[in-house]
Amino acid sequence: MRVLVTQFMSLDGVTQAPGGPEEDTDGGFAHGGWSMPYFDPETMGAAWAGALDEAEAMLFGRKTWQVSASAWPQQAGDPFADRINGITKYVASRALTDADMTWSGSVLLPAGDAVGAVRELRDRNGGALLVQGSASLAAALAEADLVDEYRLMIEPILLGGGKGVFPTTGIARPLELTGVTQATTGTLIASYRRVR
Repeated sequence: MRVLVTQFMSLDGVTQAPGGPEEDTDGGFAHGGWSMPYFDPETMGAAWAGALDEAEAMLFGRKTWQVSASAWPQQAGDPFADRINGITKYVASRALTDADMTWSGSVLLPAGDAVGAVRELRDRNGGALLVQGSASLAAALAEADLVDEYRLMIEPILLGGGKGVFPTTGIARPLELTGVTQATTGTLIASYRRVR
């Protein structure tokens, strides 16, 4: 299997709270919802749907899983929501328990070694393990050299700081551009694969 990370990203690499003002205010982040003016349903929606179609399972950090678990089950009947609700969802969290896994198909990874559990999943045959959002988890997987592909929606805005998905430890990790599409809003949808 391969780990595929998809993200809304500002031009300066911020992925924090693209969807709404209260989504993630950690660190005093005050720009929640910054991505919405740049969303082009035709191209960006197709990119999200395409990534989900490739997925055999999804990987979530605690916060993104909790937000998603409170929203997606109520969207039943929409093909995109039905796909998310039906897919296996692996959750990395030290705070949640198996009893919290009430969203259908959710599986809690071992609290002490979620990255090791993802490594084991990645070694299996199958499709993509899709990370959408979950910036801290995406960064931890990248640091462990487990990210095989990025699909980034790079939006024309500078946010001046906030959470991102890339490691900051000084280790170079070469990538190869495999595709780019421009949305009507100026967003670039860029796909990068890890160079082996």
